[in-house]
Amino acid sequence: MHLETLGLYCDVVRLRSFSRGAELNYVSQSAASQAVQQIETDLGVALIDRTKRPFMVTAEGRAFYDACRGLLDGYEKAKARISTVKAELAGTVRVAAIYSVGLHDVSRHMQRFMALHPQARVQLECLHPQKVVDAVLSDEADVGIMSYPPVSRSLSVVPLRAEPIAFVCHPTHRLARRKAIAPEELAGEKFIAFDHDLTIRKAIDRALRAHNVKVDVVMEFDNIETIKQAITIGAGVSLLPRHTVLKEVGIRTLAVVPLTIPDLVRPVGIIHRRTKRLTPTVTRFIDLLREATALDSADEPPTAGRSVSRAIAPESTRG
Repeated sequence: MHLETLGLYCDVVRLRSFSRGAELNYVSQSAASQAVQQIETDLGVALIDRTKRPFMVTAEGRAFYDACRGLLDGYEKAKARISTVKAELAGTVRVAAIYSVGLHDVSRHMQRFMALHPQARVQLECLHPQKVVDAVLSDEADVGIMSYPPVSRSLSVVPLRAEPIAFVCHPTHRLARRKAIAPEELAGEKFIAFDHDLTIRKAIDRALRAHNVKVDVVMEFDNIETIKQAITIGAGVSLLPRHTVLKEVGIRTLAVVPLTIPDLVRPVGIIHRRTKRLTPTVTRFIDLLREATALDSADEPPTAGRSVSRAIAPESTRG
């Protein structure tokens, strides 16, 4: 005896009609009648008195109806529970991120994600930009989060934000309290630069060349945090993503001033293998990052003329 047959019987009794019960279950009236007769044969009792018009449900038929309704309701609740369990996010999201994004952005968002979804875990590894790409392509990471995400037939890119690049200096520097700085004012400044092989270095060099500006590069590093350390000891100035110098306002370790080069930005995005089917947990994590980034951008304060600082990270911090 199938649940569908029990459901058919309940519909016939509820509607007091073989024809309407049959129609509701997409069977013929004859098939509905035969199904009820088969139940009666199996049980050895008459469930419906067909001698009356309209038919009458016997006492046994009413008891059987109530029992069937309980079975069917229980089955529907069980299906709903299974759907809920399937919808619960579980498993591990493997994330590879450049240091400047991973340590200060992803780390706080992953804690919120795991609080919202206790069955899920986020495994974060901070890497050099090229190693982020390699980790995603080799399936050592489900997603990568990096600046200047590469264009590739093997990768899909989900944009996160475009971070304006600003002038960063020691709070006592002569330009620290300016409302804005034109690129030509950087000419001849002792400059802390990124390493030549980093995309952000190439973008900054192009922007300075476009304005015929030549700076005096005194140091080169492969990460933002070490550049900021050099600035705090007065070794020089730099151009850094404004987003990376906004968290310690008030300590006045660094000063940040907007540049009058509006198109000089550091794009940050999420990458994943184009052919990889993302799990619901990974997809939800990406959604959370995008939502959080949108909120952060809306809440970000203006920085013109402000002194901004942040805690200094270990020298191994990259990107």
